[in-house]
Amino acid sequence: MRIIFIILIVLVGKAEAQTSALAISDSLYALGNYEEAILELKSFEPKTEAVFVRLAKANEASGDWDTALEYYHKILVQNPNRVLTAINYGELLQKVGDIKAADSLFTNLSIAYPKNASFQYRLGEIKESKGDSISIEFFRKAIALDTTHQQALFKVAKYELAHSNYPLAKKFAKMGLEKNPKNVSLLSILAQTYYNQQYYRAAMEQFEKIVALGKGNEFVYNKLGMCFYRSFQYEEAIENFKECLKFEDRNSETHYNLGKLYAIIGDFQKSEIELLMAILIKKQPVDAEFLSLALAYKGLEDYKNMLKYTEAALEENPDNERALYEKAIAADNYFKDITSKIQYYQNYVNSYSQNGNPSLIELAQSRISDLKKEQHLQVENQN
Repeated sequence: MRIIFIILIVLVGKAEAQTSALAISDSLYALGNYEEAILELKSFEPKTEAVFVRLAKANEASGDWDTALEYYHKILVQNPNRVLTAINYGELLQKVGDIKAADSLFTNLSIAYPKNASFQYRLGEIKESKGDSISIEFFRKAIALDTTHQQALFKVAKYELAHSNYPLAKKFAKMGLEKNPKNVSLLSILAQTYYNQQYYRAAMEQFEKIVALGKGNEFVYNKLGMCFYRSFQYEEAIENFKECLKFEDRNSETHYNLGKLYAIIGDFQKSEIELLMAILIKKQPVDAEFLSLALAYKGLEDYKNMLKYTEAALEENPDNERALYEKAIAADNYFKDITSKIQYYQNYVNSYSQNGNPSLIELAQSRISDLKKEQHLQVENQN
């Protein structure tokens, strides 16, 4: 009896010592001292399942994924019923790119636990990484099992948005936001859905929620700028496009939008600066930017530069009808010779009389008529 009692004391002592040592390794792990935690765990004898689990996690955290996989595999061989370990193992298999093994593992888990939404979601991720379109069906299965599954709801809402199924995109985004109103990914899907439907005020509200959560980025501020622009709130649009430039100051489209907005509110000097920046940055044809710059000079009544940049626009794109028409206006205001003025308008009419903008053609023809009358009066006065 005495011997049994002594053995029990020894066993209890060893258990308490191991528990204490595990607490030390857990503290090292929590502080990010993974290598020290691993050394502490390796000193354990005999190594229990709890030790192997900690070794697997510590090696994974330190970046030694191959060793971590070995430990996870060893644990599951000894105890196949450790579901959480199996999940960790499967996630790491995904991370290292062993898609086939991960697929097999999560398939087995989904069969063993058919009501587990996360296993369906993982299978969807795996199929998606292989470019298999069936992935969306697994995400839908996950939602059928758990209507609040945030990641699955995002995947399906994003899919519906990409396929212009806007009512469904809104439905799934809102389902997720009911559970977590601060889910930025779902807020973005909902905002983009409204934006694509041209519900700019509704889109604005969702994008502003993202900004309020401290997650504003170039994309969000650009979309906000466009929402305000298309809602005729030009000052607010300008402020949001300026925020875009804090993320990427060499975005020609942002400078172009600012240039157009400054022209709308009558600040032609700032419009000139922004449009010049757009032109300098952009590497592809920039006829639209040159034309906008010409119109900014038109607002400043600087017809010399207006003529210069309409010509630049036409060099970039000889088929830019508006540029050719505005070139005639620039020439009309810049040159004194009436014959030259008429020729610029006539050049436009000759080029677009068959397939041009009827309103512009009518204006050009009317101006030609007025100039010819003016020319006739000049001749009469000279006689």
